[in-house]
Amino acid sequence: FKENRKDDIWLVDFYAPWCGHCKKLEPVWNEVGIEMKNMGSPVRVGKMDATSFSSIASEFGVRGYPTIKLLKGDLAYNYRGPRTKDDIVEFANRVAGPLIRPLPSQHMFEHVRKRHRVLFVYVGGESPLKEKYIEVASELIVYTYFFSASEDVLPEYVTLPEFPAVVVFKDGTYFVYDEYEDGDLSSWINRERFQVYLHVDGFTLYELGDTGKLVAIAVIDDKNSSVEHTRLKSIIQEVARDYRDHFHRDFQFGHMDGNDYINSLLMDDITIPTVVVLNTSNQQYFLPDRHIENTEDMVQFINNILDGTAEAQGGDGLLQRIKRIIYDAKSTVVSVFKSSPLLGCFLFGLPLGVISIMCYGICTADTDGGVDEHEAAKKETGDQELTDEGSEEEQEEEKNGKYTELSDGELKQKDVMAKKKD
Repeated sequence: FKENRKDDIWLVDFYAPWCGHCKKLEPVWNEVGIEMKNMGSPVRVGKMDATSFSSIASEFGVRGYPTIKLLKGDLAYNYRGPRTKDDIVEFANRVAGPLIRPLPSQHMFEHVRKRHRVLFVYVGGESPLKEKYIEVASELIVYTYFFSASEDVLPEYVTLPEFPAVVVFKDGTYFVYDEYEDGDLSSWINRERFQVYLHVDGFTLYELGDTGKLVAIAVIDDKNSSVEHTRLKSIIQEVARDYRDHFHRDFQFGHMDGNDYINSLLMDDITIPTVVVLNTSNQQYFLPDRHIENTEDMVQFINNILDGTAEAQGGDGLLQRIKRIIYDAKSTVVSVFKSSPLLGCFLFGLPLGVISIMCYGICTADTDGGVDEHEAAKKETGDQELTDEGSEEEQEEEKNGKYTELSDGELKQKDVMAKKKD
């Protein structure tokens, strides 16, 4: 594979056998392979155990599992979207095709316009702007399509101040790239590749992090048709539409169904419906200090964030990281007990029970050992005292006996000396 991969376009799933997410992706991946084959796509679909072929996985920068990459020549494109068959197939077809797709007629333009919610088009001939457009397309093709067309292909309502030009069609209208106002072309396309108002989920929020924008979200319950839920959603939509020129460079607008995902991000329980503004770059968030009653209240809240008067909460500091670790651990324990109480008792109760018994045994062993050692020392000391006393008596008796023996000897010696003298 390593030697011949450049001969074909490959869509590869780098997985680990023990990874739960990889096992969940496996049936979807099989469907992707069947779909691509039935379509007659030139893309070959495969999967590789990254733990067995770690050198190849490292070469392609695989750091987590599963990792989906499309390999095209010397380039490797990461897939970061939802792990569904349709989304993965659409990604493969988009990246495997040409970077810039020509639109030869108005009919083709209208056909493509209906299929894509966001459409980038280069209008004009050869120019430095086109070279830059191609360069940006090679980088951002993983997110969106890039097209080119001549002036007569565009609808009559489109008026361009000059040529060449880059135009984005979305939200029922179009916007023209201005180098002086919009800055770098890559940054502009990255900001404009989303509609002004979105239904936000976890994957969308992850992608919005690359735009550098703050994300203003109405957290509601889509199944709840009460006035409060629909009103808050309408307020966000009106601000996104009517104040685009004021806020579109700094804000992305949308709504999210339910508060479970937001609660995990904020590490707090928020009551819905509500409004929250997220800074995905540093994990800060802003909550309104008063109830949002109308569009004016929402505009004031956004302006307070822009001028720095709104209080930022959260962040990625040390205390927040510690709080995140504790929160994740707590969430894991709670989720295990909710899904399977018996399993939770086994996983957490058994280790705690074993540790408790060990601690009790250690403490008990230390106490008994100390008493036994003390008694043994006391007994040994007593025996030693007794032994010492017996030795002194014996020594006294020995001394007395020796004195007696020596005294008799001396008397005998005196008698002998007396006889000799006589």
